[in-house]
Amino acid sequence: MKKSLLILGLAVLVLTGACQQFKTDEGGLQYKIAKDNGQPKAQSGDLLSVEMTVTTDRDSVLSSTYKIGLPQIINIAPDTIPGLYAGDYNSMFKMLGEGDSAVFKLDLDTMAAKTMQPKPEFADKFVTFNVKVNKHFKKGELTDSALYAEVNTYFDGEIEKLKLAEESKIDNYIKKNNLEPTKTASGLQYIITEEGTGEKPAAGDTVQVNYTGTLISSGEVFDTSIKEVAEKSNIYNAMRPYEPAKFAIGVRQVIPGWDEGLLLMAKGSKAKLIVPSELGYGERGDGRGVIPPFAPLIFDVELVDVLKSKPAEQDSTAN
Repeated sequence: MKKSLLILGLAVLVLTGACQQFKTDEGGLQYKIAKDNGQPKAQSGDLLSVEMTVTTDRDSVLSSTYKIGLPQIINIAPDTIPGLYAGDYNSMFKMLGEGDSAVFKLDLDTMAAKTMQPKPEFADKFVTFNVKVNKHFKKGELTDSALYAEVNTYFDGEIEKLKLAEESKIDNYIKKNNLEPTKTASGLQYIITEEGTGEKPAAGDTVQVNYTGTLISSGEVFDTSIKEVAEKSNIYNAMRPYEPAKFAIGVRQVIPGWDEGLLLMAKGSKAKLIVPSELGYGERGDGRGVIPPFAPLIFDVELVDVLKSKPAEQDSTAN
């Protein structure tokens, strides 16, 4: 399965590395140093803030910090920890310092033999790491609490950057796609792409909704109720049903952007909802690493059905 990550920084890194030959280190680790910034390399106890994309030799993406929009913190472990070996994941990052970038190919056969664990089934021989180091936190004489205070301050700054960039991400998306959405007082923006002929739901009604959710930052689909879309987006999960979501509207069972947007639609309508983080998953994200903090989202939704709530039965004892 193939995914294209249109990330300029990653593209530059790959092109730079392509001009070199891979070198082989202990344990079968293959590497290309795309940029050596001349700074001290990471040592045991240090931490690195990195941008990183991890792919397999089957051309599938396992993870990418570019998708989330936040760097990953790597803890350089001491060599004395059981299970570590020359040429492993920990060894890769000891080759890097602040401002460095490199491509590593981790040998899975060696990993399985050295760790006495089964070889992963998601790749044939190698997993490739494209890495760029943003910041090097040196342990030195610092206490653990002092070191992690530095990291927390740094990470708070990265999250603040996401917050400040949110409005421009939404504006750029609208401009790029030549959209003319209607904006509500809450900040929700929406476009009715197909007008339905049924009645609109009221708060408390049960609705059935087909949907596809996309991250504005990367354009990647993170969730959908439609099987074909899930398969095309490489997020298909055979353990879940693909059918319209069913829930009560206007009673906080879903994110505020859905509660507001779906109440504007008639049964049978289709719409595009542009949901700012305040009406989505807020400053914390979804907590699973799929939706980052301050992430504006796009939902293409179809209001399939509206099941009107039944009025409360009158109290038989009332006079």
